[in-house]
Amino acid sequence: MPTCAIIVPCYNEAARLPVEVFATYIPRHPNLHFVFVNDGSTDATSTVLKSLQSRIPTRITVLDNTINQGKAGVVRQGLLHALDNTTLEHIGFWDADLATPLETIEEMLSILAERPQVWMVFGARVQLLGRHIERKTHRHYLGRVFATIVSIMLGLPIYDSQCGAKLFRRTPHTRSLFAKPFVSRWVFDVEILARFLRLPNTQRPAPNDGICEYPLPIWRDIDGSKVKPLDFFRALMDLFKIGRDV
Repeated sequence: MPTCAIIVPCYNEAARLPVEVFATYIPRHPNLHFVFVNDGSTDATSTVLKSLQSRIPTRITVLDNTINQGKAGVVRQGLLHALDNTTLEHIGFWDADLATPLETIEEMLSILAERPQVWMVFGARVQLLGRHIERKTHRHYLGRVFATIVSIMLGLPIYDSQCGAKLFRRTPHTRSLFAKPFVSRWVFDVEILARFLRLPNTQRPAPNDGICEYPLPIWRDIDGSKVKPLDFFRALMDLFKIGRDV
């Protein structure tokens, strides 16, 4: 029986979704269940997802929305859907283009298994020797500026809040992190951290114990990303809204 659900937000991914990679990987990992959430796509994404589901029906759920909510909305929808399954010990979300390979899920789950105080594991795109991080130069530097602002705002030395590979331990307070709709359509990852910090100290571990950033072995900037340079400035405006509540 699966013990971890992975949410995969999808918007106009019919031509980009690596269907065969998912179809090969999922049967080999019985501890995982995948929840694909179609965010009102205008292409054949719904058809592609349902075809994939038909190949592995017991291990894939498809949530098919007709109206676009933005990534924040569908990730939240998928996470809340997964939390309704009381047998799950972990939940998370993963970018549909597999910029982070699926094999990394097990590596991040091992951190949760070995360190019971950790509530959440965030993939971090850190360029180190022996790691293969392929990221466009302008996105790298915009990301460093953004991460610095987030660190100052939250008072956390976080390196990469926006990587689309994240896992969470199920705790009595996990649902509260996703209970309310997110303010931002894109930088909701920062909101998750802010909500964690707002929990009383008696209900959560200290941030340095409860949050673990995992330097990814492999991450590739896949062509066709929905994130554009202009979104950086929209994200800064969203940070201001989130910061008012921290």
